[in-house]
Amino acid sequence: MDKTIEKLTVFFENPFWVGIFERISNGKLFVCKVTFGAEPKDYEVLEFILKNYENLNFSDAIDTEIKKTSDNPKRRQREAKMQVSNIGIGTKSQQALKLQHEKFKAIHKQVSKYQREIERQRKFDLKQQKRKEKHKGH
Repeated sequence: MDKTIEKLTVFFENPFWVGIFERISNGKLFVCKVTFGAEPKDYEVLEFILKNYENLNFSDAIDTEIKKTSDNPKRRQREAKMQVSNIGIGTKSQQALKLQHEKFKAIHKQVSKYQREIERQRKFDLKQQKRKEKHKGH
């Protein structure tokens, strides 16, 4: 049986409010970071999820373990209290976000290198054309 766990953590990361979407599916962790700006109200977060969830750009999959939850209601209450008091995101999520950031950084580096090379070639061609035009009229 496939089990999917979805989690949203909203916290203040100076100077903006940030939301971390975590999805665990088939033992794989997918993470997405969203910046809200001003402190979002509950209904604004719900509206954002309903409108934009399918457009979120999740990171590549990272292997993770799914912890078995207990059936004891008092233990569940304690765990919920700990999660509410714990501000931030898990280390696996941080690793996934870091990998996603590095991937985008590498892609951006390749694109900018390509654009620099095109610009350098264009300037060279323009310079060659000007040189040829100087020698044409004599």
